[in-house]
Amino acid sequence: MNRQNIRKLILIISMLLFPITIWYMSPYLIIQGAMEGIVSGSFIVFVCMLLGSIFFGRIFCGWLCPMGGMQECLFSVNEKVPKQGWKNNIKYVIWTIWIIAIVICFIFRKEEITIDFFYMTDHGISITEIYNYIIYYGVIFLILIPAVLFGKRIFCHYFCWMAPFMAIGTKIRGFLHLPGLHITVKHENHCVSCGKCNKICPMGIQVSEMISEGQVKSMECIQCGACIDGCPQKVLSYGTIEGRKGNGDRKKD
Repeated sequence: MNRQNIRKLILIISMLLFPITIWYMSPYLIIQGAMEGIVSGSFIVFVCMLLGSIFFGRIFCGWLCPMGGMQECLFSVNEKVPKQGWKNNIKYVIWTIWIIAIVICFIFRKEEITIDFFYMTDHGISITEIYNYIIYYGVIFLILIPAVLFGKRIFCHYFCWMAPFMAIGTKIRGFLHLPGLHITVKHENHCVSCGKCNKICPMGIQVSEMISEGQVKSMECIQCGACIDGCPQKVLSYGTIEGRKGNGDRKKD
């Protein structure tokens, strides 16, 4: 089994577990918990995403996210690549408003701050009541309908409330000059400009344009490795960016 098949299998498992894990990725439950002075499981999960992204970038999006997996299942329906640009900033506007709401709710909370990882779950399981499936399927349609209408991982590009955490983590890595996972270029191999890396990228990144720069440097990169495994010349590979060197030097894994 090759790497991309393993990745897709993990995404499928994550999708099947989504009725159990959905509350741990809920932006609303963080606000609800904050009003009650509770640090919820979703709050802790998002903090872990931020910390993990400092060293691994958006690997969660490419390998573990159930919502990303759902959208990839629809590539055969619509493979259109969403436009890069200012629209990608919509999710940061949503995220900023949401963060401000969380801070306000904690400031005016009703109780002292406590931690409850399993907040609003039934023994750790999110969906246990029939009425909860209304919310569950509402979220599913919110994610899938834009993907059907507008193309590849459109929700990830424009609306995802989790992506900014990992983008900020990547920025923190650069600011602190820490090493981190990246897709790099093997300069001993020669790109033939076949464009397969662009076509196969689930985020629609123009990978070929970045090869001359020595690394795939994009905030939309989800470290899935599809471009690595799809390159006929084996030009790309996973590597560790050595931030402290300051000259774009890289160390391959």
